[in-house]
Amino acid sequence: MSANKTKLIKPSKVRFSKKEVKRQWPLLVWSAVFFAYGILFNYIPLAGWLMAFQNYKPKTGLFHSKWIGMDKFKFLFSDANFLIDIRNTLAMGILNLVSTFVMAILFAILLNELKSKGGKRVVQTISYLPHFLSWIIVTGILHDALSASGIVNEILGNLGRQPINFFAEPKYFWGIVAFANVWKETGWNAIIYLAAITSIDPNLYEAAKIDGAGRWGQIRHITLPSLRPTIMILLLMNIGWILNAGFEVQYILGNGLVKRVSETIDIYTLTWGISQNDYSLGTAAGIFRSAVSIALILISNYVARRTGEDKLF
Repeated sequence: MSANKTKLIKPSKVRFSKKEVKRQWPLLVWSAVFFAYGILFNYIPLAGWLMAFQNYKPKTGLFHSKWIGMDKFKFLFSDANFLIDIRNTLAMGILNLVSTFVMAILFAILLNELKSKGGKRVVQTISYLPHFLSWIIVTGILHDALSASGIVNEILGNLGRQPINFFAEPKYFWGIVAFANVWKETGWNAIIYLAAITSIDPNLYEAAKIDGAGRWGQIRHITLPSLRPTIMILLLMNIGWILNAGFEVQYILGNGLVKRVSETIDIYTLTWGISQNDYSLGTAAGIFRSAVSIALILISNYVARRTGEDKLF
């Protein structure tokens, strides 16, 4: 055996000399700007969470309002409307996550299978344009299309079917919200999957063809496994937003007939925090949503580690 011992090379320490600071001052300035932005808009507002434990009144201010402890949280979980709103938020959040996630992956794979480069560009451009529309415009289009005199009921009439009042029957509301999210975001969400697909080694597809794999076989054994890290990262990033099921679609398209399935935690917060002037209760509802989102991220991260994706985190 050789007597030579391998020497470990220690990483050099970063020295913040005046020369180094002068050389990298643009990066340091921009870093300071983003740091200040995060502190100003993400951390300082957390002081407002104190309102959830107070009987907050604007005239007395944050530091002089009466402390009431967990009373607002107790009221939340004893309020039947809030429990219904939790159900609606979770249901629409999960439905939106699954539908937009699956459709984006399928759309990216199908778009990648197009042989015409020009046709692929046209389809991709048309598909992600709705992302740039505001939800006000999207809900307006949906309302006109699904109204009693809209194009959907016109087509149903031509087929001999009875018209459907989509905005008066609760059973259609969650599907309408999911469809709106799919139509608006599928093309945009597919971009990152298309980028991941283009990074796959073409030799893998050639080897699969030699082994007799058709298009479905190549997708199943090469494309989907290669997309797994990207899928896991995006899934973990989006699971924390399940309780952000939306506000604009539910608020604009909702009405008294579908109120039991359309109201979310955001609408509940608006109703109590603004309309009822109970800022403490609205803050408590917001804290609950944030706590659940953090818990979902931690759980999904744990599941990813248990399934062998720990190299990603």
